[in-house]
Amino acid sequence: MKLNRLPELQRREFLRRASALGLAGTAAPLALNLAGIGEAAAATAPGDYKALVCVFLYGGNDYGNTLVPYDQPSYDAYATIRQTLATPRDQLAATALGLNVGGRQMALAPQLPRLKALWDVGRMGLQLNVGTLIQPTTLAQYKAGSVPLPPKLFSHNDQQSVWQSSSPEGATSGWGGRMGDLFLAGNGTSTFTCINASGNAVYMAGKQAVQYQVSTSGAVPINGILKPLYGSQACADALRGLITADRTHWMESELSRVVARSVSAQGVVSSALAGLPALQTPFDTASSLSSQLLMVAKLIAARQALGATRQVFFVSLGGFDNHDFLVDEHPGLLTAVDNALASFYAATVELGVANQVTSFTASDFGRSLTSNGDGSDHGWGSHHFVLGGAVQGGRYWGTLPSVSVNGPDDVGQGRLLPTTSVDQLGATLATWMGVGASDLPRVLPRIVNFTQRDMAYF
Repeated sequence: MKLNRLPELQRREFLRRASALGLAGTAAPLALNLAGIGEAAAATAPGDYKALVCVFLYGGNDYGNTLVPYDQPSYDAYATIRQTLATPRDQLAATALGLNVGGRQMALAPQLPRLKALWDVGRMGLQLNVGTLIQPTTLAQYKAGSVPLPPKLFSHNDQQSVWQSSSPEGATSGWGGRMGDLFLAGNGTSTFTCINASGNAVYMAGKQAVQYQVSTSGAVPINGILKPLYGSQACADALRGLITADRTHWMESELSRVVARSVSAQGVVSSALAGLPALQTPFDTASSLSSQLLMVAKLIAARQALGATRQVFFVSLGGFDNHDFLVDEHPGLLTAVDNALASFYAATVELGVANQVTSFTASDFGRSLTSNGDGSDHGWGSHHFVLGGAVQGGRYWGTLPSVSVNGPDDVGQGRLLPTTSVDQLGATLATWMGVGASDLPRVLPRIVNFTQRDMAYF
């Protein structure tokens, strides 16, 4: 009996692991659901649509030059600490924020004028000092080592993973994907619940939901079957038959099935995008991030053809590990973020779905407020943007940290001890998407350690 059951047990384990890993590192069209998720018979009403877009800034965005102290005493403290990294105060006047906190005033980086405009009309707000936490943690507890801390602090790969999944590198699911698990049955085609426009990210992997990967041009085809192969349609047809044929071995069978699903999905996406009118909102297509968000906007426009009522998207931009050349490189990165996010918001307005789409930024960690001479080093807490038509913006959420080294918010060198957890940010966004209170721990297991689960973004 055990021998007879072995292939089935192996098959189940293969499916479990393949579903969890999402075929990371393989061709994008194959990153589909190997677990055989059945398509929902019917979706919810067409008007009941929401989408969440994670904009991940790989490398650790420098919080000190993104949201800059502007009132004179605070700016003076900032400039003394940052030395040659400090943004000149006269460059901040146009992006100074009108809301004072305890007599202090902040300004966005001068490269963020379009986000400043969204702040002014209440469509963008700032989550202050958010980062990875196991539970609420004071500076005294951190120094005493009396509470559990996130694993492998200040490590790029691990903190990217902890931000996206609540676990260090090697995690098999993220909170975006786990959110997607809850929406699979409500989407007419479950394949298009979690869509990644930048490659592969654990944030988008669920227990059942697996990210569907697209490029900035759309669905990623298997070129050999998309057009005549070696000039012969017969060769292309033969290849299609070969890679999608039924097989007797369970591993070969599952591979053939997922390839067939990828071929089908590519056809659906390509057809849906081909039927769209051109977006009038301008995007900087020379920018990778803008191009990714343009594709997300097109997929949202095609939501009915894709059978989607709840979707989670992921886009990203790298280059934020500015140990060196921060003054030279960071402004250009912020300009890319400003243009991409503002254009994407404008596109949601054009599409009539601004109130149904929320975007937020995330990053490995913040950085040190102190200068290393030419840049800043790995940190912990940071500030992030939340924007969309439903966002009650023009305000801060959380606690504004002091501008100091070895101060009340600092674990050393101006590295912020987070006062808001990623779990609290995620819980607020998940609740807006429609995740019930009883399901929040399935999406964000550590939320049970935090009393406040709603940061009042909406």
